[in-house]
Amino acid sequence: MTDNTTRRAVLAGALAAGVGGLSLSSAAGLLDQFAPLSGDAWDAADRSLPDSVESPYGDASLHVDDDGVPHVDADDERAAYFAVGYVQAFDRGFQLDLQRRQMRGQLSEVAGEATVESDEFYAAMDFAGAAEATWEFVSETRVAPLVEAYVDGVNAAFENERLQLEFELLGYEPRPWTPADSMLMEKQISWDLTGSFVELRRALLRDRLGEDLLAELYPQRLDHDVPILRESTEGVGGVAGASSNSDDAEQDAGSAAVSERSEPAETGDSEPAETERSAPIDADLTEWLSGFETPTGVGSNSWVVSGEHTDSGVPLLAYDPHLSLMAPPVWYEQHVETPERSVRGATFPGVPFVIAGANDSGVWSFTNVGADVLDCYRYEVDDAGERYRYRGEWREFEVEEREIEVAGGENRPLDVKKTVHGPMIEREGRRVGVAWTGHTATRTTIAIEEFGRSGGLEDLRESTRKFDLPTQNLVYADADGRTMYYATGKLPIRRIDGEEVRGDRIFDGSAGEGEWEGFEPFGRSSWDGFVPFEEKPHAIDPDALATANQRVADDPLHYVGADYATPYRGGRIYERLDGAVAEGEAIDHEFHRNLQSDVRDGRADQLVPELVAAVENRGDADDRLTEAASTLSEWNRRMDRDSRGALVFARWMDHFRERTVEPTFSDADLGESYYPNDWVLATLSADSALYDDRSRAETMIAALGDALDEIDDEGWSVYGDWNSTRAIDHPFGAQAPFLNYDTLPADGSPATVKNYRVDSAVGSSWRMVVEPGGDATAILPGGNSGDYFSEHYDDQFERWLDNDQKPMDRTIDAGETVTFEGESS
Repeated sequence: MTDNTTRRAVLAGALAAGVGGLSLSSAAGLLDQFAPLSGDAWDAADRSLPDSVESPYGDASLHVDDDGVPHVDADDERAAYFAVGYVQAFDRGFQLDLQRRQMRGQLSEVAGEATVESDEFYAAMDFAGAAEATWEFVSETRVAPLVEAYVDGVNAAFENERLQLEFELLGYEPRPWTPADSMLMEKQISWDLTGSFVELRRALLRDRLGEDLLAELYPQRLDHDVPILRESTEGVGGVAGASSNSDDAEQDAGSAAVSERSEPAETGDSEPAETERSAPIDADLTEWLSGFETPTGVGSNSWVVSGEHTDSGVPLLAYDPHLSLMAPPVWYEQHVETPERSVRGATFPGVPFVIAGANDSGVWSFTNVGADVLDCYRYEVDDAGERYRYRGEWREFEVEEREIEVAGGENRPLDVKKTVHGPMIEREGRRVGVAWTGHTATRTTIAIEEFGRSGGLEDLRESTRKFDLPTQNLVYADADGRTMYYATGKLPIRRIDGEEVRGDRIFDGSAGEGEWEGFEPFGRSSWDGFVPFEEKPHAIDPDALATANQRVADDPLHYVGADYATPYRGGRIYERLDGAVAEGEAIDHEFHRNLQSDVRDGRADQLVPELVAAVENRGDADDRLTEAASTLSEWNRRMDRDSRGALVFARWMDHFRERTVEPTFSDADLGESYYPNDWVLATLSADSALYDDRSRAETMIAALGDALDEIDDEGWSVYGDWNSTRAIDHPFGAQAPFLNYDTLPADGSPATVKNYRVDSAVGSSWRMVVEPGGDATAILPGGNSGDYFSEHYDDQFERWLDNDQKPMDRTIDAGETVTFEGESS
């Protein structure tokens, strides 16, 4: 990768060219906000940690190893987390501030007009108010002093150290960090994983497509047999949290109206009754809100194998969360040693504690459940827009006047409105009420802190009770040989006229439909109207269990979700785990890393034989189509970067989807975000109304011609020519492209275990393989430092592409050392 000398040369070129020399995009409005480049920018090129730092919390040592991972050791927990805050701010200070600005609706203060709409949404949702309520609750617990020490460490670094290059380029300094800002990071993580306006899109789809096509393209359940909790799973005690009678239970969840949103999703177990249908919400408002939901393609893999099937006799856990890929990465690796804990793993910048990782007792990981934890409400509103009707009475909206500051432009006034259910989002005379489980005081920070010092399965399970959001598939293993799966997070129970109902609809807020008992937006909730902890899907001591965002269980006791994934990844993981167990293979670390690198695409197994047959059955197929069909027939169906077959299939898949869906959806004025998922496409009947004008076989052949034309026009030869890391960039990479990582060919697809989505820059954002109490390895997609001039800015990037993991031992290695000195307060 590029070294510091090259980085300086690149920056020198940018400085010589002036601000205009940085621009390779049309985002002139954003670019205008860059401060005039000057000699001050060179300050960022000479940043390094000091030899010593004064600390109000006592002594601590910080060692930065050869991979840029900080190892903090202290006798006092507060001293340790002061050091954690200091090094996080030094390495990722700009990332901390950018995330905070986004969630508070304050990006336009530094970015100008380009981010005003984003600020309007985030301010209207008042995530900051929910963070304040959360901190008020957390401040009364034993976690508070650690958070406060961390905050003091962040601010000490902001005050003492040279700021990162981005601050110099944008010409501003960060405000002091606060405890509520760290709680705000919890809200950001949770929103990125659970923010979904699926009910709005589903109402729109019903209106535009009709019931029959809605049912065909968004079926009640995808026809697969690989839920997370399988009936054949050993040791799950009857799959706790699932019903033994499918007639009595809500089935797997969700609306595929989300389609390519979180992962192509499964739909619900039954169509709403006539009285449950609401008029569709305004299409323009729906489209606008959809732009702020869970990023496209977000998902994850995790699996655990009990010691009965491992070479060491101890369980093994593998984890790779699929989140947005960017420079620097979304995760930050750290290690903390105190008398209370020995924990190493990944956290999000701004969060003091390891979120996914291991201590000396166990290892834990999280993947997204896809649960439905957001509801939308319509109201009767008076002509002045000042009151709404609720349970037969007129109530005034709770209103707070705010102003969005806009650098280089006029500030924008904004009235933040709330109802008894939560925020009221208004735009150009259109409105919708929102209730989200994150809009209240939550205890997830407390749970995560406790995970780091847990002493085994029972400890961790008790802490999991406090994990209020986001809804996650927790997979755990410990050194005693115990394993566990638990669906975390609060799951709302909605009722209409006393009957439990699903949440994938628009509720009549004025009538009090679907309310969550005990939920107090921007206050403290009792959570009375939520699924009890013991009734959530879970498994204690499973033999082998895998999560890949597929449905949790075939027959859960309560309605769970809306955004389940297609079963390609989950099916492939279970196929390989089951095969290894059946053959008596002693599963080791290398097996897990190899499985993380698996690029077999299940879509190809379904579709390639059909496509090849369509070409062969066409008597007048030209040589080009015949050659392509031959390439696909001989292809091993692996999405390898150097594969011609993978390239042809990937480009054909996109064109086939468009040719199948676009004519009907275009007539209905529905864009790509509404397209059905790939499983539905692969299993769609040839008799579908989508093929009325052209048969399925003819559509396949026409799409193959489109793909070959595109490949020839672009000059691509193999998959990696198209499937590259070009989509992974820095938030300001368009304006300052030297901040981006190199563009390299990549393996994987949206449907493979080694997950990579070039269209949305989503993929494995952290990989780890851990034996509890034993060996562990991990890798980041970039580097642990967010400092462009650091050798750790991108030193793991190429290793990440190859899944060449580095050791993740909980040891204090020699390296760059900082001593934190002071008297304990």
